[in-house]
Amino acid sequence: MIAHSEWKHDEVFEASNENGNTVVLDGDGAHLHGPSPLEAVLMALCSCTSVDVVSILKKKRQCLTALRVSASARRAETYPRIFTHIHLTYSLRGRLSRKAVEDAVSLSKNKYCSVSKMLEKVATIDYQIVYPDGEPEP
Repeated sequence: MIAHSEWKHDEVFEASNENGNTVVLDGDGAHLHGPSPLEAVLMALCSCTSVDVVSILKKKRQCLTALRVSASARRAETYPRIFTHIHLTYSLRGRLSRKAVEDAVSLSKNKYCSVSKMLEKVATIDYQIVYPDGEPEP
């Protein structure tokens, strides 16, 4: 895996991977051109665990119609201002078994999500699961 970042102007950088995919990152406080690097880390965490949950639920033959994973984080007061606590909220829709969802989220957090496993070395990560359309079957 190879990645690099190229300075464009001010505090704006274009990050690329070896396949040529790019993401614009903005270190300025206003973030007018893209997310900050730390916001991108949270976005990567949400995406990484989402991939796991979707894959696991598919293997469990669950009828998932929507998934949104949100992250809120607290940072250290002093530099380096690393994450100290991250709270994930999994919001799911579909014809789902509560147990299947709980197992999928747990497996992602505790076994499969590489981003989560890296971040938990410096931050506490907890989560909640919500069902906007009402509780699923047990």
